[in-house]
Amino acid sequence: MSKVLYITANPKTVESSVGYRVGQAFLKAYYESHANDEIKEINLYEEEFPIVDCDILNGWERMRRGGITFSELSQVEQQKINALNKFTDMVASADKYVFVSPMWNWGIPPRLKAFIDSFVVVGKTFHYTENGPVGHLKDKKAIHIQVSGGIYSQGPFAKMDHSHPYLKQVLNIIGIHNVEVLYVEGHDFDREKADDIIRKGISDAEKYATAF
Repeated sequence: MSKVLYITANPKTVESSVGYRVGQAFLKAYYESHANDEIKEINLYEEEFPIVDCDILNGWERMRRGGITFSELSQVEQQKINALNKFTDMVASADKYVFVSPMWNWGIPPRLKAFIDSFVVVGKTFHYTENGPVGHLKDKKAIHIQVSGGIYSQGPFAKMDHSHPYLKQVLNIIGIHNVEVLYVEGHDFDREKADDIIRKGISDAEKYATAF
């Protein structure tokens, strides 16, 4: 049995979100083809989690350099770090990851960036060596379903995609090198083909889910 973490990062309604429809098609096909797996769903625009702030950074730094224990931190530092650790541990304990996100201003939504900051934590999911960072999350896999109204997976605008390449890089840093991507794109660029693009995205998602 595998533990799957399904992460969405979109505040849109079900009716107005292409990513939601494609992601739900992936989930349904995955449930049907991996009946024994455990799936946890997280909507980052509904979930409450702490942003890395001064208290968290100070707490980490004091433990790392000051030689103090967690119990010696301030109550606020302890509470915030504990809240963040919940998500760090959740990611570390999973076997597979599904990220469903739109491209916003050629990057990832801010809530997804904040979530990434909760699990890309030195000493927990990776450590530094003289040859660079080494990830702790080995033998895991991920897929990123990226939705964009324009076309950025190839062609003249591919260099503007700072969304999937960034997510893939941070996953590589923590040890996850098996990272697939499904682009669902161009439905705003070519309105006449929008329905066909979305249908193909749903069909592709179902195929990816079966093999994931």
